[in-house]
Amino acid sequence: MDFVTLLGFAAGLLTTIAFLPQMFQTWKTKSAKDVSFVMLITFMSGLFLWLIYGIILGALPIILANGITLFFNFIILWLKIKYK
Repeated sequence: MDFVTLLGFAAGLLTTIAFLPQMFQTWKTKSAKDVSFVMLITFMSGLFLWLIYGIILGALPIILANGITLFFNFIILWLKIKYK
């Protein structure tokens, strides 16, 4: 595996795990009042487009990072709707 691919995996790992504290906090407190619905939808749209871009390029770091982060954000969105 070359340096550029490792760099992509490292970047993807950091940006993906950045959403875990928000997801766990929302789950634990059963409150998502401080999470912006517009931000979630906008961000998730961007993640989806990055995922498609990664698939077109066949770039595994982009695919994994954005696919997993999109999944985490779907959980946050679901919690926001559930705890409304």
